[in-house]
Amino acid sequence: MQTPTSPGQTEAETPSALRRWLSGSVGRNLGLVLALLVIIVVGAVTSSNFLNFDNALVILRQASIIGVISVGMTFVIIAGGIDLSVGAVLALASVVGSLAAIQDIASSSHWIVTVVVALLVGVGAGLINGVVIAYGKVAAFMATLAMMVGARGLAEILANNRTLVISDRDFVRAMNVDILGVDILIWIFAVVAVAGWFLLNRTTFGRRTVAIGGNPEAARLAGIKVKRHTMWLYALVGLTAGIAAVMLMGRTTAGTSTHGNLYELDAIAAVVVGGTLLIGGRGTITGTVFGVLIFATLSNVFVQNNLTSSAQAVAKGVIIVVAVLLQQRFAVGRVPRSRLRPAGQVVPPA
Repeated sequence: MQTPTSPGQTEAETPSALRRWLSGSVGRNLGLVLALLVIIVVGAVTSSNFLNFDNALVILRQASIIGVISVGMTFVIIAGGIDLSVGAVLALASVVGSLAAIQDIASSSHWIVTVVVALLVGVGAGLINGVVIAYGKVAAFMATLAMMVGARGLAEILANNRTLVISDRDFVRAMNVDILGVDILIWIFAVVAVAGWFLLNRTTFGRRTVAIGGNPEAARLAGIKVKRHTMWLYALVGLTAGIAAVMLMGRTTAGTSTHGNLYELDAIAAVVVGGTLLIGGRGTITGTVFGVLIFATLSNVFVQNNLTSSAQAVAKGVIIVVAVLLQQRFAVGRVPRSRLRPAGQVVPPA
Protein backbone atom coordinates (compact mmCIF):
# COMPACT_ATOMS: atom_id res chain seq x y z
CA MET A 1 0.00 0.00 0.00
CA GLN A 2 1.43 3.35 -1.02
CA THR A 3 2.00 5.97 1.65
CA PRO A 4 -0.47 8.82 1.11
CA THR A 5 0.86 12.26 0.50
CA SER A 6 -0.16 15.27 2.53
CA PRO A 7 -1.90 18.25 0.88
CA GLY A 8 0.56 20.31 -1.10
CA GLN A 9 3.15 17.53 -1.03
CA THR A 10 4.01 15.79 -4.30
CA GLU A 11 4.66 12.09 -4.51
CA ALA A 12 8.32 12.75 -5.28
CA GLU A 13 8.63 14.73 -2.06
CA THR A 14 7.21 11.92 0.08
CA PRO A 15 10.10 10.37 2.04
CA SER A 16 10.71 6.70 1.33
CA ALA A 17 10.40 4.06 4.04
CA LEU A 18 14.18 3.57 4.02
CA ARG A 19 14.76 7.32 4.34
CA ARG A 20 12.33 7.56 7.25
CA TRP A 21 14.00 4.58 8.93
CA LEU A 22 17.50 5.98 8.45
CA SER A 23 16.45 9.39 9.79
CA GLY A 24 14.78 7.79 12.81
CA SER A 25 16.43 7.05 16.15
CA VAL A 26 16.91 3.36 15.32
CA GLY A 27 18.73 4.10 12.08
CA ARG A 28 20.91 6.79 13.67
CA ASN A 29 21.91 4.58 16.60
CA LEU A 30 22.58 1.63 14.29
CA GLY A 31 24.90 3.83 12.25
CA LEU A 32 26.76 4.84 15.42
CA VAL A 33 27.09 1.21 16.50
CA LEU A 34 28.49 0.27 13.09
CA ALA A 35 30.95 3.18 13.20
CA LEU A 36 32.12 2.12 16.67
CA LEU A 37 32.49 -1.50 15.54
CA VAL A 38 34.59 -0.42 12.55
CA ILE A 39 36.95 1.50 14.83
CA ILE A 40 37.16 -1.49 17.20
CA VAL A 41 38.01 -3.81 14.29
CA VAL A 42 40.72 -1.42 13.11
CA GLY A 43 42.11 -1.28 16.64
CA ALA A 44 42.10 -5.05 16.98
CA VAL A 45 43.87 -5.51 13.63
CA THR A 46 46.53 -2.85 14.21
CA SER A 47 47.32 -3.53 17.88
CA SER A 48 47.61 -6.79 19.79
CA ASN A 49 46.87 -5.05 23.09
CA PHE A 50 43.63 -3.43 22.00
CA LEU A 51 41.15 -6.22 22.71
CA ASN A 52 41.59 -6.77 26.42
CA PHE A 53 39.55 -5.84 29.47
CA ASP A 54 42.12 -3.44 30.91
CA ASN A 55 42.25 -1.44 27.69
CA ALA A 56 38.45 -1.32 27.57
CA LEU A 57 38.48 0.19 31.05
CA VAL A 58 41.08 2.73 29.91
CA ILE A 59 38.79 3.79 27.04
CA LEU A 60 35.77 4.11 29.32
CA ARG A 61 37.78 6.03 31.90
CA GLN A 62 38.99 8.49 29.28
CA ALA A 63 35.43 8.89 28.00
CA SER A 64 33.88 9.40 31.43
CA ILE A 65 34.68 13.07 32.13
CA ILE A 66 33.85 14.33 28.63
CA GLY A 67 30.84 12.01 28.69
CA VAL A 68 29.37 13.65 31.79
CA ILE A 69 29.71 17.11 30.24
CA SER A 70 28.26 15.85 26.96
CA VAL A 71 25.08 14.66 28.68
CA GLY A 72 24.39 18.19 29.91
CA MET A 73 25.40 19.66 26.56
CA THR A 74 22.85 17.42 24.82
CA PHE A 75 19.97 19.13 26.62
CA VAL A 76 21.19 22.60 25.71
CA ILE A 77 21.72 21.77 22.03
CA ILE A 78 18.37 19.97 21.76
CA ALA A 79 16.78 23.21 22.97
CA GLY A 80 18.58 25.11 20.20
CA GLY A 81 21.33 26.57 22.38
CA ILE A 82 25.07 26.11 22.84
CA ASP A 83 27.50 26.37 25.76
CA LEU A 84 31.13 27.25 25.08
CA SER A 85 31.98 27.78 28.75
CA VAL A 86 31.82 24.25 30.21
CA GLY A 87 35.59 23.72 30.10
CA ALA A 88 36.30 27.03 31.83
CA VAL A 89 33.53 26.44 34.38
CA LEU A 90 35.09 23.05 35.12
CA ALA A 91 38.44 24.77 35.73
CA LEU A 92 36.87 27.39 38.00
CA ALA A 93 34.99 24.73 39.99
CA SER A 94 38.18 22.70 40.45
CA VAL A 95 40.11 25.75 41.65
CA VAL A 96 37.42 26.90 44.11
CA GLY A 97 37.04 23.36 45.44
CA SER A 98 40.82 23.16 45.95
CA LEU A 99 41.24 26.47 47.80
CA ALA A 100 42.94 26.17 51.15
CA ALA A 101 39.91 27.53 53.02
CA ILE A 102 37.62 24.92 51.45
CA GLN A 103 40.11 22.14 52.14
CA ASP A 104 40.37 23.20 55.78
CA ILE A 105 36.59 23.02 56.16
CA ALA A 106 36.52 19.64 54.43
CA SER A 107 39.31 18.28 56.62
CA SER A 108 37.51 19.32 59.79
CA SER A 109 34.14 18.00 58.66
CA HIS A 110 33.84 15.73 55.60
CA TRP A 111 35.32 15.54 52.11
CA ILE A 112 31.84 15.91 50.65
CA VAL A 113 32.23 19.66 51.27
CA THR A 114 34.71 19.78 48.38
CA VAL A 115 32.18 18.05 46.13
CA VAL A 116 29.31 20.34 47.12
CA VAL A 117 31.37 23.50 46.58
CA ALA A 118 32.47 22.40 43.11
CA LEU A 119 28.89 21.52 42.16
CA LEU A 120 27.59 24.86 43.43
CA VAL A 121 30.18 26.73 41.39
CA GLY A 122 29.10 24.84 38.27
CA VAL A 123 25.40 25.43 38.85
CA GLY A 124 26.01 29.10 39.71
CA ALA A 125 27.96 29.72 36.51
CA GLY A 126 25.27 27.90 34.53
CA LEU A 127 22.53 30.00 36.10
CA ILE A 128 24.38 33.18 35.19
CA ASN A 129 24.58 31.96 31.59
CA GLY A 130 20.90 31.07 31.64
CA VAL A 131 19.75 34.40 33.04
CA VAL A 132 21.84 36.39 30.58
CA ILE A 133 20.61 34.30 27.63
CA ALA A 134 16.94 33.90 28.59
CA TYR A 135 16.18 37.21 30.27
CA GLY A 136 18.97 39.39 28.89
CA LYS A 137 18.24 38.11 25.37
CA VAL A 138 21.95 37.75 24.62
CA ALA A 139 22.87 35.16 21.99
CA ALA A 140 23.95 31.90 23.62
CA PHE A 141 27.19 31.90 21.64
CA MET A 142 28.22 35.34 22.94
CA ALA A 143 27.01 34.84 26.52
CA THR A 144 28.82 31.55 26.99
CA LEU A 145 31.90 32.85 25.17
CA ALA A 146 32.04 35.67 27.72
CA MET A 147 31.65 33.15 30.55
CA MET A 148 34.41 31.01 29.05
CA VAL A 149 36.85 33.92 29.12
CA GLY A 150 35.69 35.26 32.49
CA ALA A 151 35.62 31.92 34.33
CA ARG A 152 39.06 30.95 33.09
CA GLY A 153 40.44 34.34 34.10
CA LEU A 154 38.83 34.16 37.55
CA ALA A 155 40.27 30.68 38.03
CA GLU A 156 43.75 32.02 37.24
CA ILE A 157 43.30 34.87 39.74
CA LEU A 158 42.04 32.61 42.54
CA ALA A 159 44.81 30.07 41.96
CA ASN A 160 47.40 32.80 41.49
CA ASN A 161 48.45 30.94 38.31
CA ARG A 162 49.47 27.93 40.40
CA THR A 163 48.31 24.34 40.70
CA LEU A 164 46.41 23.83 43.95
CA VAL A 165 47.19 20.41 45.38
CA ILE A 166 44.37 18.60 47.19
CA SER A 167 45.58 17.43 50.58
CA ASP A 168 42.39 15.67 51.69
CA ARG A 169 43.37 12.01 51.29
CA ASP A 170 39.85 10.79 52.02
CA PHE A 171 38.54 12.68 49.00
CA VAL A 172 41.31 11.32 46.79
CA ARG A 173 40.70 7.75 47.95
CA ALA A 174 36.95 8.09 47.41
CA MET A 175 37.46 9.32 43.85
CA ASN A 176 39.90 6.52 42.97
CA VAL A 177 38.04 3.52 44.35
CA ASP A 178 37.02 0.57 42.18
CA ILE A 179 33.52 -0.89 42.43
CA LEU A 180 33.25 -4.46 41.15
CA GLY A 181 36.58 -3.96 39.44
CA VAL A 182 35.40 -0.87 37.56
CA ASP A 183 36.72 2.64 38.21
CA ILE A 184 34.28 4.93 40.04
CA LEU A 185 34.62 7.53 37.25
CA ILE A 186 33.02 5.06 34.86
CA TRP A 187 30.20 4.44 37.34
CA ILE A 188 29.62 8.19 37.67
CA PHE A 189 29.41 8.52 33.89
CA ALA A 190 26.95 5.62 33.73
CA VAL A 191 24.74 7.11 36.47
CA VAL A 192 24.74 10.56 34.83
CA ALA A 193 23.93 9.04 31.42
CA VAL A 194 21.02 6.98 32.81
CA ALA A 195 19.72 9.99 34.76
CA GLY A 196 20.00 12.15 31.63
CA TRP A 197 18.15 9.55 29.52
CA PHE A 198 15.35 9.35 32.10
CA LEU A 199 15.11 13.14 32.37
CA LEU A 200 14.93 13.59 28.59
CA ASN A 201 12.61 10.70 27.73
CA ARG A 202 10.41 10.17 30.76
CA THR A 203 9.75 13.60 32.25
CA THR A 204 7.92 16.79 31.37
CA PHE A 205 11.25 18.61 31.56
CA GLY A 206 12.59 16.56 28.67
CA ARG A 207 9.48 16.97 26.54
CA ARG A 208 9.55 20.72 27.08
CA THR A 209 13.22 20.79 26.09
CA VAL A 210 12.45 19.12 22.76
CA ALA A 211 9.45 21.38 22.20
CA ILE A 212 11.50 24.53 22.76
CA GLY A 213 14.17 23.31 20.35
CA GLY A 214 11.55 22.48 17.72
CA ASN A 215 9.71 25.81 17.87
CA PRO A 216 10.22 28.22 20.80
CA GLU A 217 7.24 30.40 19.87
CA ALA A 218 4.89 27.43 19.59
CA ALA A 219 6.20 26.16 22.92
CA ARG A 220 5.47 29.55 24.51
CA LEU A 221 1.95 29.61 23.09
CA ALA A 222 1.44 26.09 24.44
CA GLY A 223 2.05 27.39 27.96
CA ILE A 224 5.71 26.47 28.42
CA LYS A 225 7.71 29.09 30.32
CA VAL A 226 10.49 29.18 27.75
CA LYS A 227 12.73 31.68 29.53
CA ARG A 228 12.63 29.92 32.88
CA HIS A 229 13.18 26.53 31.26
CA THR A 230 16.14 27.87 29.28
CA MET A 231 17.69 29.19 32.47
CA TRP A 232 17.44 25.77 34.12
CA LEU A 233 18.90 24.08 31.04
CA TYR A 234 22.10 26.09 31.42
CA ALA A 235 22.11 25.37 35.16
CA LEU A 236 21.93 21.68 34.24
CA VAL A 237 24.93 21.81 31.93
CA GLY A 238 26.74 23.81 34.64
CA LEU A 239 25.96 21.00 37.09
CA THR A 240 27.50 18.42 34.77
CA ALA A 241 30.59 20.65 34.45
CA GLY A 242 30.80 20.70 38.25
CA ILE A 243 30.53 16.90 38.40
CA ALA A 244 33.27 16.61 35.79
CA ALA A 245 35.41 18.99 37.87
CA VAL A 246 35.06 16.71 40.91
CA MET A 247 36.03 13.71 38.79
CA LEU A 248 39.10 15.49 37.39
CA MET A 249 40.12 16.78 40.82
CA GLY A 250 39.98 13.26 42.22
CA ARG A 251 41.98 11.84 39.34
CA THR A 252 44.70 14.52 39.23
CA THR A 253 44.58 15.40 42.99
CA ALA A 254 44.73 19.06 41.99
CA GLY A 255 42.72 22.06 40.93
CA THR A 256 44.09 24.35 38.24
CA SER A 257 42.92 26.96 35.75
CA THR A 258 44.21 24.77 32.91
CA HIS A 259 41.73 21.97 33.62
CA GLY A 260 39.08 21.40 30.95
CA ASN A 261 40.92 23.12 28.13
CA LEU A 262 38.88 22.65 24.91
CA TYR A 263 36.50 20.24 26.65
CA GLU A 264 33.59 22.28 25.29
CA LEU A 265 34.61 21.43 21.73
CA ASP A 266 34.98 17.73 22.52
CA ALA A 267 31.55 17.69 24.16
CA ILE A 268 29.86 19.51 21.28
CA ALA A 269 31.54 17.17 18.80
CA ALA A 270 30.34 14.09 20.67
CA VAL A 271 26.79 15.43 20.84
CA VAL A 272 26.70 16.28 17.13
CA VAL A 273 28.21 12.95 16.08
CA GLY A 274 25.61 11.31 18.34
CA GLY A 275 22.86 12.69 16.11
CA THR A 276 21.65 15.78 17.97
CA LEU A 277 20.68 18.52 15.54
CA LEU A 278 22.55 21.79 15.99
CA ILE A 279 19.34 23.65 15.10
CA GLY A 280 17.60 21.91 18.01
CA GLY A 281 14.47 19.84 18.29
CA ARG A 282 16.04 16.40 18.08
CA GLY A 283 18.63 14.39 19.99
CA THR A 284 19.18 11.42 22.27
CA ILE A 285 21.36 10.65 25.26
CA THR A 286 22.06 7.21 23.80
CA GLY A 287 23.46 8.81 20.65
CA THR A 288 25.62 11.14 22.74
CA VAL A 289 27.07 8.21 24.69
CA PHE A 290 27.95 6.48 21.43
CA GLY A 291 29.50 9.72 20.16
CA VAL A 292 31.70 9.95 23.25
CA LEU A 293 32.73 6.30 22.95
CA ILE A 294 33.55 6.70 19.25
CA PHE A 295 35.99 9.55 19.94
CA ALA A 296 37.50 7.85 23.03
CA THR A 297 38.00 4.58 21.14
CA LEU A 298 39.48 6.40 18.15
CA SER A 299 41.96 8.21 20.40
CA ASN A 300 42.93 4.91 22.01
CA VAL A 301 43.56 3.34 18.59
CA PHE A 302 45.84 6.24 17.69
CA VAL A 303 47.72 5.95 20.98
CA GLN A 304 48.10 2.18 20.59
CA ASN A 305 49.67 2.76 17.17
CA ASN A 306 51.93 5.62 18.34
CA LEU A 307 50.28 8.16 16.04
CA THR A 308 50.47 11.87 16.77
CA SER A 309 47.81 14.01 18.37
CA SER A 310 47.75 16.06 15.17
CA ALA A 311 46.59 13.00 13.24
CA GLN A 312 43.92 12.44 15.89
CA ALA A 313 42.70 16.01 15.42
CA VAL A 314 42.46 15.55 11.66
CA ALA A 315 40.48 12.32 12.08
CA LYS A 316 38.10 13.98 14.54
CA GLY A 317 37.57 16.86 12.16
CA VAL A 318 36.68 14.49 9.33
CA ILE A 319 34.22 12.61 11.55
CA ILE A 320 32.51 15.84 12.63
CA VAL A 321 32.15 17.06 9.03
CA VAL A 322 30.71 13.71 7.92
CA ALA A 323 28.27 13.74 10.85
CA VAL A 324 27.03 17.24 10.00
CA LEU A 325 26.66 16.34 6.31
CA LEU A 326 24.62 13.26 7.25
CA GLN A 327 22.44 15.42 9.50
CA GLN A 328 21.73 17.78 6.60
CA ARG A 329 21.05 14.84 4.28
CA PHE A 330 18.57 12.98 6.44
CA ALA A 331 17.03 15.89 8.35
CA VAL A 332 15.49 17.36 5.20
CA GLY A 333 11.76 17.22 5.46
CA ARG A 334 11.82 16.76 9.23
CA VAL A 335 12.21 20.43 10.11
CA PRO A 336 8.84 21.83 11.22
CA ARG A 337 7.17 23.90 8.52
CA SER A 338 6.79 26.80 10.95
CA ARG A 339 10.56 27.11 11.07
CA LEU A 340 10.74 27.36 7.28
CA ARG A 341 8.18 30.14 6.88
CA PRO A 342 9.26 33.75 6.38
CA ALA A 343 9.54 35.80 9.54
CA GLY A 344 6.27 37.38 10.57
CA GLN A 345 4.05 35.01 8.55
CA VAL A 346 1.28 33.63 10.72
CA VAL A 347 0.81 29.87 10.74
CA PRO A 348 -2.93 29.07 10.47
CA PRO A 349 -4.35 27.00 13.32
CA ALA A 350 -4.88 23.31 12.71
